[in-house]
Amino acid sequence: MNVLNEKLQKITQLKSGVKRLTLTDYRNYKSLRINSEISPIIITGENGCGKTNILEALSFLTPGRGLRSARLLDIKRIAPDDNSVLNSENAWSVAADILKNDEEISIGTAVQSVIREDTYEEDFHKTERRIVKINGQKASQQSELGKYISAIWVTPQMDRLFLGGQQPRRSFLDRLVYAFDIEHAKRTANFEHLYRQWFQLIKSGNQDAHWLQSLESDMATIGVAIAAARREQIARLNTFIENEPDDIFPSVRLELNGIIEKMLDTQPSIKVEDFYIEHLAKQRKNVLYNDSADGVNRTDFKVYFEKKKMPADLCSTGEQKALLISIILAQTKCQILNKGFAPILLLDEITTHLDDKKRDALLQKISDLQIQTWITSTEKSNFKILENKAQFFRLENGKLF
Repeated sequence: MNVLNEKLQKITQLKSGVKRLTLTDYRNYKSLRINSEISPIIITGENGCGKTNILEALSFLTPGRGLRSARLLDIKRIAPDDNSVLNSENAWSVAADILKNDEEISIGTAVQSVIREDTYEEDFHKTERRIVKINGQKASQQSELGKYISAIWVTPQMDRLFLGGQQPRRSFLDRLVYAFDIEHAKRTANFEHLYRQWFQLIKSGNQDAHWLQSLESDMATIGVAIAAARREQIARLNTFIENEPDDIFPSVRLELNGIIEKMLDTQPSIKVEDFYIEHLAKQRKNVLYNDSADGVNRTDFKVYFEKKKMPADLCSTGEQKALLISIILAQTKCQILNKGFAPILLLDEITTHLDDKKRDALLQKISDLQIQTWITSTEKSNFKILENKAQFFRLENGKLF
């Protein structure tokens, strides 16, 4: 056993993960309870039976919008008799008993309807917000969840992560940052809120100079903090990958392609903030036509196959999947070492586009890490290597067997 594995196992011998998961009126589940082990957990079943819904529910135990980035309203269970959304104050909920280094914690999250005032329309409208409870006490913000549990996920949609637009890659990167900096989620949410205010103010034709300047100043301060956190995480992962290359999955090199992030390479943050304020002011007219302003909201996350010196978008489908797994494995190990507790992995149809060698290698690495990993698949036969090492469930008609 090498030094890295010894360090990882010293931490993971204190168990972290979900002991019991309870869903209520969640997507296709009226109710579902799973008593789970801190081990690989394999859920098999036909397409469309609700396997991914379980992983999504687990992702809602962490800050953010879950692995589908779904609207809260869309998650409510559909009534089977009339195909309508069930109506209740807390229309869906996810509850869990979790372990963090053998310490047990109770977490719950649900959606709640609220009435909010629309400043620009001068009207009120009904919307949904997510509430969180930790050990029975209401949390003031979602980011508090990051103190107790962390999740890293891979979904089939991410198989095209390196081919599509920038936004999914940027969101993927920001989730990697959340695990090390729980305030990052709050910063990105605040920036988005300020950006929407700024954008709507410009679109409305209300050129209130003081209001615009105040928004631009706040956006610049938060935006530079976002860029700095992203740079730190990229540097952390690149250093880890360089020092601890994987024996099966390819080494990757990660880069940020963003105007603010690049400026921080050579300029102090205070000067970058000043530039960002001026940059936003100059772009007021542009957003009337382009619907977007250049900044941390346009940063791209670039990945390279180090051995081939090739950008990920030019690699084969199988190579792209292997590169993605390389990042996930490095993030997982980095997080265990730096945070002192293990994340849970949520791997939806992870074996797709992997040959037998890489599939078995990944499953063996998961087993060796001794962390809780939830894996979905249509075929149980893909997991022979985990026989007697994993907890197996078969999902049929909304029930686990």
